[in-house]
Amino acid sequence: MEQPTRVLQPARERRQPLGFSLGAYLKSMDWILLAATLCLVVYGLFMLYSATHEDPTLSTPFWYVQSQAIGLALGSVFLITLSIANYKWFARWQVYIYGAGLLLLVLTLLVGQGEETVGANRWLGVRSFRLQTAELVKFMLIVSLGAVLVEGAELRHRFRFVILCVVYVAIPGVLIFLQPDLGTSLVLVSILVVMLVVWGIRLTHLGILAGAAAAAGVLALRVLPSVFGVHLLKDWQLARLEVFLDPEKDALGDGYQLIQSKIAVGSGMFSGKGYLQGTQHNLNFLPERHTDFIFAVIGEELGFLGAALLIGLFAVIVWRAFRIARMSRDLYGTLIAAGVAGVIVFQVFVNIGMTIGIMPITGLPLPFVSFGSSSLVVFLMAIGLLESVHVHSVAGRPK
Repeated sequence: MEQPTRVLQPARERRQPLGFSLGAYLKSMDWILLAATLCLVVYGLFMLYSATHEDPTLSTPFWYVQSQAIGLALGSVFLITLSIANYKWFARWQVYIYGAGLLLLVLTLLVGQGEETVGANRWLGVRSFRLQTAELVKFMLIVSLGAVLVEGAELRHRFRFVILCVVYVAIPGVLIFLQPDLGTSLVLVSILVVMLVVWGIRLTHLGILAGAAAAAGVLALRVLPSVFGVHLLKDWQLARLEVFLDPEKDALGDGYQLIQSKIAVGSGMFSGKGYLQGTQHNLNFLPERHTDFIFAVIGEELGFLGAALLIGLFAVIVWRAFRIARMSRDLYGTLIAAGVAGVIVFQVFVNIGMTIGIMPITGLPLPFVSFGSSSLVVFLMAIGLLESVHVHSVAGRPK
């Protein structure tokens, strides 16, 4: 009987786990990916210090750096652990992983902590420990959705199965949207689109989904508020969309952040004002400079050269991720690598785009660079997952 092809082979059919020595494991690591990730994290720590060292409310100028370093240490442990483990394990437990993600999101809505000023509940925490559950759910969705797509590999021609995948992603997406967190809910959409394309969705089906999404957006923004008085977006979310179109409309209010960010980036010009020499953030003109708008600090102090270096490091990570997707020995590994690459590309584009005014402000952090231990840990976990696919693809090949 003819053996199934690599593409259609379910990830769960794992008769014998790969076994190899520590030396073989080290030789199988993608060291270029690891080096680019480390450089990006270190880059972020330096810029985080620059953005926060003049804050008079801090007990030490290294407070944010120390906090981020804790996330780096924890994330590194997860990275190493996941790179050693066989990524196919996640496919066997995809139902439980998906269910646990939904449970975390429901608990966040019920008992979560957040920003009282905008009424957002985004964290689960006990004392000083806080987890932004939506960040972890991105990782959980990639591994669980990948398993679902592998199991339905022979159903690519059936639009009903595609709709089931959309619903599969829409459930956690709606729960995140209700926190409210529009930015992260859009990240889940990007995961779905990238993984469906790599999976082999028909172009006609993809076009239908795109048309339905556009219609739903118009319905949410135009039809429902005017006919039924139902506003799916909060007032502050609508204000962000308005200032994206015209920041000067409320220059001292909702448009202030974007205006100051564009001034900071523009003033850096080609080589920047110099490390620690940025006036926009040192003089406290730039809010959220250590989180969503840290790229503005980079643009002001290091200019075009510093921004190009940053984007270059991201490009290396995305290149290695797609390379791992191509060399994977099964469809599951390919989908996982593509999903991770898709998230990084989407968040980098949106974050930098909102900093320079070509994208609406959605609150998405810059991966590996913005302050936030939850985000840093999850993205390091994603790198560990990429390494796992690479290690088991290389180590499992006959010499």
